[in-house]
Amino acid sequence: MAAIGFNHVTVYGDDVDELVAFYTRVFDLEQVQAPNLGVPAAWLRCGDGQLHLVHRETAAPQYHHFALTVDDFETVYRLARAEDLFDEQLAPDGRLPIFKLPDGSIQMYVRDPAGNLIEVDWPTEATLSDTVREQIVDRSDEHPQSEAQAQAELFTTS
Repeated sequence: MAAIGFNHVTVYGDDVDELVAFYTRVFDLEQVQAPNLGVPAAWLRCGDGQLHLVHRETAAPQYHHFALTVDDFETVYRLARAEDLFDEQLAPDGRLPIFKLPDGSIQMYVRDPAGNLIEVDWPTEATLSDTVREQIVDRSDEHPQSEAQAQAELFTTS
């Protein structure tokens, strides 16, 4: 028996409508029909998977997160700047929480209205504007990589 893919991720919040508005506006996810779960819930399509938003009176975990690959990193970056969505806890020395991995891929960390942490991924620094590139922190500068760790790839092909 082997897992063959991810199906969905579920995040909690106390206002499902506010979460739907956030994810459809910031990430252009499409709302699809959800079943009656006995609590307010919404399902959003994200590529071949789904994001499930469920009403729960609980605080978001501090560092648990899920990652979304976007088709327009610059637009999400501008929204995050304009609406102060960046996760301050992960921001190094007052900078923005935008990091380059050894393979050149980019990770940006934002929070939704319920406080859930979202990693926004992009395949390469090379296609980003100077405005964004000047905000990027190279993880290898902060955390030296072994030869094996330097070979890690965020975007893999099967």
